[in-house]
Amino acid sequence: MSTVHVFDHPLITHKLSLMRDKNTGPKEFRELLNEISMLMAYEVTRDLPLEEVEIETPICRTMTKVLQGKKLAIVPILRAGLGMVDGFMSLVPAAKVGHIGLYRDPETLQPVEYYCKLPSDAEEREILLVDPMLATGGSSSAAIGFLKKRGCHNIRLVSLIASPEGVERVQKDHPDVDIFVAGMDSHLNEHGYIVPGLGDAGDRLFGTK
Repeated sequence: MSTVHVFDHPLITHKLSLMRDKNTGPKEFRELLNEISMLMAYEVTRDLPLEEVEIETPICRTMTKVLQGKKLAIVPILRAGLGMVDGFMSLVPAAKVGHIGLYRDPETLQPVEYYCKLPSDAEEREILLVDPMLATGGSSSAAIGFLKKRGCHNIRLVSLIASPEGVERVQKDHPDVDIFVAGMDSHLNEHGYIVPGLGDAGDRLFGTK
């Protein structure tokens, strides 16, 4: 079974509380999402491998460590996932970015892919799939499935807020994918919204209804 990482850093908790407030406008919401994403990126990349190299400081030659060169790709689920990209890119600017677009078929209620553009070497990269809300888990699970069909198997799911139902769905469908969240909420309501949640992340991010 995959591991669920729930971050308890005070800065993440504080900023997430501000995002939850219904009086927080789109500008501040976007800024907070960017800041939390950067803090989460710091934790998500904690186990990146290092290698030892020799460099010359202004004082002497010495051995030190740098990133081993592991390739990363950040893949947001459209559209709300776009709000998390810049925060991750601030820390890993060499990462490539892909995009996945999904919609729910009104008859079958199943997620349907309408857009997918990935780096040409995506199958060689560690994929950080980002989406602020892990609610029912349907979209995230489908997106992971689409990535796997394209040869990607080293995938991590990063969300701002998750519900137990969403986590259970992803773990059931993809037990090999670790999940990273800033907050784990109590449940879904009858409309499929996370409670207490923060509403529709996409609408609040872009000021739409």
